[in-house]
Amino acid sequence: MSEESRLFLRRFLRRPKQIGSIVPSSGYLSRRMVSAIPWHRVGTIAELGAGTGAITGEIARMAVSTAKVFVFEKDAKMRQRLKRMYPEFICGANVTNLSLLLEAYGLSGGLDCIVSGLPFYNFSEPVREMLLGHIFEALKPGGLFVAFQYSLQMRKPLSRKFEIERIDFVPLNFPPAFVYVCRKR
Repeated sequence: MSEESRLFLRRFLRRPKQIGSIVPSSGYLSRRMVSAIPWHRVGTIAELGAGTGAITGEIARMAVSTAKVFVFEKDAKMRQRLKRMYPEFICGANVTNLSLLLEAYGLSGGLDCIVSGLPFYNFSEPVREMLLGHIFEALKPGGLFVAFQYSLQMRKPLSRKFEIERIDFVPLNFPPAFVYVCRKR
């Protein structure tokens, strides 16, 4: 078992509702997430619930060198690991501070894209709605929101705020996942 997998499992055992899975996202899921993004048009992007950085690594590989990348991870040990691995990215702990962080960096116009690994259905409905509100507000009009979930239960909540362009199924992940590709109306 890799260091990354051991860390992920330990953190999951401490906070299963926050972490959402016992293993990091697979390469298949990570690549599917970033393949939905038109990288040539993305100058600002945030990743929410970055974990140990499976998707972060794909973002680092695909983003243009001038892109401003924000990475959010609530778990302190995982966030420290992300800071060491991606010192060029701006790391934050709490998604509720997203708008403040964007303003501090002169990006009050919003982000081009948000990628999320947050386990939305593990949260209470008020918390879930609050998070979706922060995401909606942080995106530019027409901005892209790409999120993976382990069920289709987020279809209705997401459709109230976004236009769902497609939902892809990724069977080669544990557990298998759905990738929601959404656009801010």
